[in-house]
Amino acid sequence: MNQKSFEPHRNEAIAIHVEDDRTGMTVETLKRAFADNLYCIQGKNEFLATPLDYYMALAYTIRDRLLYRWINTATTYIQKDVKTVYYLSAEFLMGRQLGNNLINLGLYEKVCQAVQESGLNLNDLIVLESEPGLGNGGLGRLAACFLDSLATLEIPAIGYGIRYEFGIFDQRIEEGVQVEHPDKWLRFGNPWEVRRPELTVEVDFGGYTETYEDYKGHYRVRWVPDRQVMGIPYDTPIPGYDTNTVNALRLWRAGASEEFNFQVFDSGDYAGAVTDKIFSENISKVLYPNDNTSQGQQLRLEQQYFFVSCSLQDIINTYRRTHLNFDHFHEKVCIQLNDTHPSIGVVELMRLLVDKYELGWNRAWYITKNVFAYTNHTLLAEALERWPVSLFERLLPRHLEIIYEINSRFLDQVKLQYPFDEERVSRMSLIEEGQQKYVRMANLACVGSHSINGVAQLHTDLLQQRVLRDFSQMWPERFNNKTNGVTPRRWLLLSNPQLSELITDKIGNNWVKELEELHKLEAFVNDQEFCQRFASIKQHHKQELADYILLFNDVEIDANSLFDVQVKRLHEYKRQLLNVLYIITLYNQIKRNPNRQTVPRTFIFAGKAAPGYFMAKLIIRLINSVAKVVNNDHDIGNRIKVIFLEGFSVSLGQRVYPAANLSEQISTAGKEASGTGNMKFAMNGALTIGTLDGANIEIREAVGADNFFLFGLTAQEVFDLKASGYNPWNYYKNNLELKEVIDRIASGYFSPENRDLFKPIVDSLLHHDEYMLLADYQAYIDCQEIVSQAYRDRDNWTRMSILNTARMGKFSSDRTIRDYCQDIWKIDPVHIEIPQYNPETAGLNLPKGSGE
Repeated sequence: MNQKSFEPHRNEAIAIHVEDDRTGMTVETLKRAFADNLYCIQGKNEFLATPLDYYMALAYTIRDRLLYRWINTATTYIQKDVKTVYYLSAEFLMGRQLGNNLINLGLYEKVCQAVQESGLNLNDLIVLESEPGLGNGGLGRLAACFLDSLATLEIPAIGYGIRYEFGIFDQRIEEGVQVEHPDKWLRFGNPWEVRRPELTVEVDFGGYTETYEDYKGHYRVRWVPDRQVMGIPYDTPIPGYDTNTVNALRLWRAGASEEFNFQVFDSGDYAGAVTDKIFSENISKVLYPNDNTSQGQQLRLEQQYFFVSCSLQDIINTYRRTHLNFDHFHEKVCIQLNDTHPSIGVVELMRLLVDKYELGWNRAWYITKNVFAYTNHTLLAEALERWPVSLFERLLPRHLEIIYEINSRFLDQVKLQYPFDEERVSRMSLIEEGQQKYVRMANLACVGSHSINGVAQLHTDLLQQRVLRDFSQMWPERFNNKTNGVTPRRWLLLSNPQLSELITDKIGNNWVKELEELHKLEAFVNDQEFCQRFASIKQHHKQELADYILLFNDVEIDANSLFDVQVKRLHEYKRQLLNVLYIITLYNQIKRNPNRQTVPRTFIFAGKAAPGYFMAKLIIRLINSVAKVVNNDHDIGNRIKVIFLEGFSVSLGQRVYPAANLSEQISTAGKEASGTGNMKFAMNGALTIGTLDGANIEIREAVGADNFFLFGLTAQEVFDLKASGYNPWNYYKNNLELKEVIDRIASGYFSPENRDLFKPIVDSLLHHDEYMLLADYQAYIDCQEIVSQAYRDRDNWTRMSILNTARMGKFSSDRTIRDYCQDIWKIDPVHIEIPQYNPETAGLNLPKGSGE
């Protein structure tokens, strides 16, 4: 066929089909687009396609529906010159995108039908998506929830982070031991991202600085780096629920400025010819390298500076498209620092404004302070990042100079406000003095931000009273609380469709965007038919999880037992070990009296320990060693089962949270900033056993003290007990049941092949007990007995469960984001109109002369 005769046919096909195939929402259109993408993008037909090909074709079909909204959203933001939130986070734990995007686009049922009519099953395709493990846990998952809420609330926003080639490791449990394997989430490609090479920016490292006078005779500093890395952006669309807004998550990949050195190659050094490429790409290679070595520390700082510099350059480039100067920069730009990881941004923005754009220091500092806001996520001193000054000197020499200048001016303020208080000056300084000097990144974030917030009321109070007390006293107006929340789209609508359907059946579907409406469920708490349906949904999820455990753990559990669940990152302060002490206590009680009446329990653990965290990995081994003994002891039978689910992830969480009866939130009071797993459990009807820590306090206030199992020391009591000289040995000597538990561990009962295997755990408990497990042990045991008694009355347990779900409205991330918008960002929603798609003009409204 010649070109002339082909043209009319091609245009006719476009006129008839393209609009529907790219944007249409009917089942028939979706089926046709699905088949077209399988053929044209995957290059397969039904005889050649693998299941992965079908997943990819479906993903591209849904992405097409996102792109039109995405482009219109971005266009609207430019045309209206809107104020925009830029959310900087080293972690984004997004979870699988396909199911969530279908929910937010309102396409789940239609696509399910289209796929079924194509001879496939939607769930079988959803599970084929590689989950991007671009975060450790709560911090990254919170960032993902925030992006969902920002788009749902129609807030102009972009998330910025790193496109780690390897995410958090793939955890395997081998012989009870955590073994880390590479997380190759990109091995089959990522259909949701769009590469933007035209927006590549340059990031410098190393070298030295020199001074000069500019053409106006002003003193200037020039940074002469010795290494340059390219930052290439990859964009992922983030749709809001039931809205036309589609915001972006922009992740940066590191690349070499010169990918291949011909001179080196010609000299015969073939490996050296690509050394620069390998060295540069290491920056975005893996999530959070182990920082126990100087090389690991350097790579972490390189990662943080890399993504922050890329993001700030991108923000400035976007702003300068429509503005000739920086007069309105702080009125159009809000930059939220998600913990201390991006706090180098304060210095980098100053460098860009002063060195590159030649603003005066005072003006640049005014803009910087009014642009940045800082969220603190930790009360642990070791998590308040600090970097050796020597590392800064080597890696970021110009930034160290700027830090010293900021510090000098800031300390002048401190001395003026608090004369003769040298200790305060020392504590507040950005530089920690000593044999080795350090840059305090949390102090830098406080000095360079106009807002500093905690993520639960207790957390914020403790920040002001202890961790950041000096800054709170100097600038009380900067401090505020923003209690965390989670998105109900993923954590109810997607993960628990049966409960979502029941809720909608009773109160309508407005709750999905206004979670406070869940309180209407309280009217049905004595409705027998509703309670039975609620209980049967919980039982359905428990049976599904029991089937999963049988398949992957090869352990048969009783789906009628109490599912006692603790799934979260492994850390000593989260006290998975206290849970284990209770399991051994129960075990000992049954061994002493095999006829003892016990409420059957299935203890379910999941979570990853940092590769270099010896004690956390040993606790995982203890859990699995206890499980091996308990699960195979005939005296115990089905009364106790212990399960460790390997590879905890967002998708596994979606399976676990709806199945839980009891949520373990047992961290030492005053250590957990907020927690968000506690919210996901309660939202899905689990009851909480917990301390007065983090957001537990506010959850208990919301659901009612009668529907929450409280135990343990308060944060103040923990502080006072430590101050008075806490001695865990006294608790061990004076509590025979506790002594029996620890002695059983120490004896090698759970590790007959190596009787000293768990000696470090025993020694830690008896001689240090940093997180006060022994002090809280008896209160925890007593509270667990109350839990068992409560579970015997299943009807009342169901009633308590319903009230937990009904009273969780406050803990939507939508509420959290509204609070940020009102109190910190001062930003309003921007409604996005979607014009009728015209394939003949789409993308062709070019400015005059653009074709020349």
